Amino acid sequence: MEDKEILQAFKVSSDKGFAFKKLVQEYQERIYWHIRKIVISHDDADDVVQETFIKVYKNLDSFREASQLFTWIYRIATNEALNHLKKKQRKQAISINDVYQELENHLTQGVQIDGDEIQIKLQKALLKLPEKQRLVFNMRYFDDLKYDDIAEITGTSVGALKASYHLAVKKIEEYLESN
Repeated sequence: MEDKEILQAFKVSSDKGFAFKKLVQEYQERIYWHIRKIVISHDDADDVVQETFIKVYKNLDSFREASQLFTWIYRIATNEALNHLKKKQRKQAISINDVYQELENHLTQGVQIDGDEIQIKLQKALLKLPEKQRLVFNMRYFDDLKYDDIAEITGTSVGALKASYHLAVKKIEEYLESN
């Protein structure tokens, strides 16, 4: 189903469940991996994906179609993932750097991480980036999103995104060369 068909079906009360199921089937995997790159842990990613789709379901009636459906869902997913990290920080009363250290520990200890040494090094380098640069890099490099779509998701100008991406690449290169 196309996004417009999903949205039309969702507006019909008898088709809401069917339409939402199609929406989840269409976006669940992409959203999972997007969130996973932010929160690292598989279990946390699963929780955040569930929260994301709950929020999407509750707010789909008010979706104005001023943006693409997938960028709207990505924005919700991004916000939910970042909120999850902030809650984790507050709950454990630790600094955000300690949260990132915990995420880095998941890279090497998690059973769901399947990668060679260079992939783990890249993920460690990404965790050293400021939040915005890491998000932009992940969406551009891994998700292959266009700058216009990333701008819509993050509410940032294309020029600022290009600068963030460029800085992220430079910092990653420096990290990989020195480690």
